[in-house]
Amino acid sequence: MRQHLKAFFTRHEPHCGSVLVGLKSGAGGMLGMGLVGGAAAFTHLPFLIAPFGASAVLLFGHPATPLAQPANVIGGYAVSAMLGLVVAVLFPGAWWAAALGVGIAILAMLLLRVSHPPAGAVPILMVISPGDPFQLAGIVFAGSIALVALTSLYHRLPPQHHEYPRRIF
Repeated sequence: MRQHLKAFFTRHEPHCGSVLVGLKSGAGGMLGMGLVGGAAAFTHLPFLIAPFGASAVLLFGHPATPLAQPANVIGGYAVSAMLGLVVAVLFPGAWWAAALGVGIAILAMLLLRVSHPPAGAVPILMVISPGDPFQLAGIVFAGSIALVALTSLYHRLPPQHHEYPRRIF
């Protein structure tokens, strides 16, 4: 029993390297949320959505993971937004439509190999949002592109350069 419990509390995540690297990651997340928050304030559109905060953790804190690569971020959000749009239009306001959208989005992201866990929340947003789901789909797509572009530039800065996007030879 003790070994079983120990497995739950063992940290599998590697050390970030240094406090400076951790500070850079946190500052990147803050800058990323500032970018989408500023876009929201400037356009009066809901660019500042919770899934983008979760994406910032992956993009700035774990840029080498497959789930943080541009194809996964942009593709995962695009797939989830399209499927969320379908369920929101077909079944507006139905709680079970949100569940259906999440399930189908997971399936599609896995089949297309563009899994991005934060994008799984988009069908929920599409169903429960009082706004236009077509507009929200565009916002999700544009926001994901903006975050990836910022991440690509940000990881070239010191103290530690991360190869982003990760190149496979």
